[in-house]
Amino acid sequence: MKPVIAVMPLVDDARDSYWMLPGYFDALRQAGALPFMPALTRDADEIEQIFSMCDGLLLTGGHDVHPIRYGQQPRYPDMEFSEARDEMELRLLALALAADKPVFGICRGLQIMNVFFGGTLYQDLPHEFDSDVDHHQRPPYDRTVHDVRVVQGSPLHDVLAATLGEDGVLPVNSYHHQAVRKLGEGLRPMAISEDGLVEAVYAPASTFVQAVQWHPEFLHGSDEASRRILRAFTGACS
Repeated sequence: MKPVIAVMPLVDDARDSYWMLPGYFDALRQAGALPFMPALTRDADEIEQIFSMCDGLLLTGGHDVHPIRYGQQPRYPDMEFSEARDEMELRLLALALAADKPVFGICRGLQIMNVFFGGTLYQDLPHEFDSDVDHHQRPPYDRTVHDVRVVQGSPLHDVLAATLGEDGVLPVNSYHHQAVRKLGEGLRPMAISEDGLVEAVYAPASTFVQAVQWHPEFLHGSDEASRRILRAFTGACS
């Protein structure tokens, strides 16, 4: 039996709908998993049932995490939130930590994970973090735009050792305007960008709770490092 992975729904406010980028499903299926997208819900019983139906959780990209979740108010008018997503994913993370069930986060997934562990975020990098690194690339997204340095001794380094460049350098794509400001308690960095942002994290107290800021679901078709990352996650879910 393939491991079953719940892929958190993307939300389209303008169309009042849920949707999914096929790259998430394609990448997980290629890595040997059976993914599904649950309905967005704030109902505690439904969230527990969704949790019981899966072997692992994939926290996807999407809306900004509401700053109230890390003790702040929104500073910029163009921020977009889904408080239902925040609540659902924070509840699922609590269940996953308690049961030691694998979790992998991508982009927003890293950010909500950091907030769950008590960390904070840059609400908008262009306003709050001076850098020449391209963190919000233009399409196509299946190409790399900057490097990260993978931390030696981290789980990510173990998975990618055969594919890393000199000094643990990994080229990545990038499409985000928020990022880790203060790292949450209980998380450790796995990769750092050229300008010093934390670009991947893990929780050493758990068997597999990890996240990356870049988008392996766009790169997996041509990038062995992305395939290795996703295989490590699905393997942990097996």
